[in-house]
Amino acid sequence: MILRLSPQCLMTYQERGPGQPFGKPSPAVETKKTLQKTETRFLLFGDETDKGCRIQLNHVDTLQECGFNSSLPLVMIIHGWSVDGQLEGWIWQMVAALKSTPSRPVNVGLANWMSLAHHHYAIAVRNTRRAGQEVAALLQWLECHELTMGYSYQQGFLEKDGLDAAGPLFEGTSPSDRLSPDDADFVDAIHTFTREHMGLSVGIKQPIAHYDFYPNGGSFQPGCHFLELYKHIARHGLNAITQTIKCAHERSVHLFVDSLLHEGMQSTAYLCSDMDSFSQGLCLSCGKGRCNTLGYHVRQERHRKSKRLFLVTRAQSPFKVYHYQFKIQFINEIEKPVEPTFTMSLLGTKEEMQKIPITLGGGITSNKTYSFLITLDSDIGELVMIKFKWENSAVWANVWNTVQTIIPWSMGPHYSGLVLTTIRVKAGETQQRMTFCSENMDDPQLHPTQEKIFVKCKL
Repeated sequence: MILRLSPQCLMTYQERGPGQPFGKPSPAVETKKTLQKTETRFLLFGDETDKGCRIQLNHVDTLQECGFNSSLPLVMIIHGWSVDGQLEGWIWQMVAALKSTPSRPVNVGLANWMSLAHHHYAIAVRNTRRAGQEVAALLQWLECHELTMGYSYQQGFLEKDGLDAAGPLFEGTSPSDRLSPDDADFVDAIHTFTREHMGLSVGIKQPIAHYDFYPNGGSFQPGCHFLELYKHIARHGLNAITQTIKCAHERSVHLFVDSLLHEGMQSTAYLCSDMDSFSQGLCLSCGKGRCNTLGYHVRQERHRKSKRLFLVTRAQSPFKVYHYQFKIQFINEIEKPVEPTFTMSLLGTKEEMQKIPITLGGGITSNKTYSFLITLDSDIGELVMIKFKWENSAVWANVWNTVQTIIPWSMGPHYSGLVLTTIRVKAGETQQRMTFCSENMDDPQLHPTQEKIFVKCKL
């Protein structure tokens, strides 16, 4: 999660494992008990190759020794529950990403609560309370003391960012026992592994922030193989948790890192009720705060009610894709619904994407508008032409040829098969709406194996 304490303080801590490493803000009387000695070790990193310099509460000299710059924001990374007691590799990737941009300098720290996190899961969950109090003690210390350069962190803006916050023992609990919008001035969360198995999911599924992001629906992530995961769990129990289970859970981390490393390729997410509606392309609106940027550069807006945002990503970095809604209405001159497969080739001002497969479920009937989502891995520029093709199918080719034979063509223009005259498109990232008409309006009929060209038009 991300904590931002303004005017110049940004604290980020990361919920990676099934523990909740930062508890609710504690009363001063509680946190004072942790000021003298803490189980949590606080480290500060000078650069991306530094292994960390220890900061001790109530010892301002350690801030000086570790090179703390009080005029810069502070980004604090916090790990989660640990199976093996070792800090994981993503921590150093996060440090490197945060320190990699000289134009956006920050203090980068780590709250290492491994002595509390390396226990049975239920015990680690209990220990998150103490870890949270100790992180709160650090914050209060920074707030209440003039630092080396005479800068005070008082009257700050606090933000948290939850990265696939834990599900077991947190799902469905009171807001006071988990991450919630009232934890800070602004809270956002990324959900990447909410798929349930035996009634439990590694990551929390319910909305817990002002903005809740659900990449690819949140239940799974492309490139992660869950069948193997469940086989290993069935055979070896929790000891079988390896890279397979980490893949989707840690994807939240890598999406966050990606937003730091590829500032020119920020991923946009859109307000929607669920992934099914999003997959129909029905939610690509940015009006009235209905979209936001995933990751480090999230737009900070508070709302009374949590907003659930969805997006599609690639399987590897850079994760950004470009979202398009396509709306098509056919006229079906065949009495029975048809279920053909189509492909579309999209020609943009920058490049062309060829033969994108389109399958419309439920059969094509007349006077029904079909809406669906298409995502592209690269920016093709402004869309200028669509090539739409009814892919070859021996069955439907025979049906079409039979219909051609039995219909009395001499009675004037009559179209058998499918008629398609216009395609409507909305680009999510640019919010541009476009209409494409058949290049040959005298022949709007779509035949099996035939490719038709659609160009921009105004209706």
